[in-house]
Amino acid sequence: MAKIKVTESVDVDMEKIKKVYVIGIKGSGMVALVELLTSMGIEVTGSDTAEKFFTDEVLQKIGVEYFENFSPGNITANIDLVVYSTAYNEENNVEFHEAKVRELPMVSYPEMLALLFNDKYGIAICGTHGKTTTSAMLAEVMKHVGSDPTAVVGSRVRQWGSNALVGKGEYFVLEADEFQNKLKYYEPKAVVLTSIDYDHPDYYKNLSEYKQAFSGFVAKIPRAGFLAVWGDSADTNDVACSCQCEIIKYGFMDDNDIKITHYELQMASGAPTQTFGVKFLEKYLGSFEIQLVGKHNVLNALAVISVCYKLGLDMEKVREALKNFQGTSRRFEIVGERNGAVLIDDYGHHPEEIKVTLKAAREIYPEKNIIAVFHPHSYSRTEALLHDFAQSFDDADQVIVLDIYGSARETDGNVSSEDLVKLINKYNYGKAEYVPTIKEVVEFLEDKVGENDIVLAIGAGNVNEVVEKLKR
Repeated sequence: MAKIKVTESVDVDMEKIKKVYVIGIKGSGMVALVELLTSMGIEVTGSDTAEKFFTDEVLQKIGVEYFENFSPGNITANIDLVVYSTAYNEENNVEFHEAKVRELPMVSYPEMLALLFNDKYGIAICGTHGKTTTSAMLAEVMKHVGSDPTAVVGSRVRQWGSNALVGKGEYFVLEADEFQNKLKYYEPKAVVLTSIDYDHPDYYKNLSEYKQAFSGFVAKIPRAGFLAVWGDSADTNDVACSCQCEIIKYGFMDDNDIKITHYELQMASGAPTQTFGVKFLEKYLGSFEIQLVGKHNVLNALAVISVCYKLGLDMEKVREALKNFQGTSRRFEIVGERNGAVLIDDYGHHPEEIKVTLKAAREIYPEKNIIAVFHPHSYSRTEALLHDFAQSFDDADQVIVLDIYGSARETDGNVSSEDLVKLINKYNYGKAEYVPTIKEVVEFLEDKVGENDIVLAIGAGNVNEVVEKLKR
């Protein structure tokens, strides 16, 4: 890999990098980057908080040592490069400040990831929803057909036991996050655009500005590349107009290039499967089956089929891999039972994600009592989309709302969970109640739920602890 200019002030020559220090090493994207760096023979150390995540297990598995505190003393003299999470800066992190004072070469996580991604045939999965599942599904399918891809995904992929693939092939599949416009760093050869719904109001002022980030991104696809775009949405089609390459539209509607010809939800042995036929223009590609729930995952699979067909991959092997794909953690993940109640964990943190997740739950469990335990994620998102959130729970019988999870970038705001509960009850009287903490929710539910109930923990914070503790 050649010497590459990452920022105006930092050139990174990977041939000379022997030791990397990572600030925020437990981040789900960061730990995938760590896997890639260690596979290149680079020694990696780093630091984070003492809070436990699935990434602790991954770091231990690959033999990376790390500190569970931030201290200037952690930055040793023999570090060639500091990679930092974009959650940290000189004001809020003592290690970041120390590295700046010592004038060590520093790059952010997306800049470092871009350096590796841009060196390969990069396929970026972007959009408001479905990025994680689609990128994981595509990488697993490409692995199955023998393409040996590299991949970075935002959650643990069940079949990998981590969220990264270290491959020797030409392809790099990336879940490309739009927050803080990290998209500006990547130079993709192909892109999947799954959806557009206004999000990240703490960074983007309005939908127009949000869409512009995606428009600028797809405009970078070279003429020889391609864009696979969800064709059932006016906003995604609008963004697609910005690119100069081939456009492949996928979806349920007739004017798409790749579309669904028939669809069926089946419950064989109590486990849901979705079967659907696929047609590319006038050519029938056959019937496909996935284990994942919800029509949104049919669209995710259709995006994968679009990419694989364009790349000329073996469709029989693609079919096999899709049928066997087990999904990712925290995406409608059934974690166990409590007194016969089914416990499900889901990462949905946007009104549209909540709607499709609850709709899928209702389709699978039409007669059950669905209890949604929602953990709002970030004050700015909750405030900006408050009325949308309040109307997202139609398919739940009962809603419990926890205190807002502020995340590292927000400590307070102009809205509260009580505000959301009042608004939900305005639309559906008596449906929602406010229970501030995970501990209190567990105590509230542990003796009340039974075999007629579904407990669905939903949110991007640590709401998964509700169902994990109920299971125990």
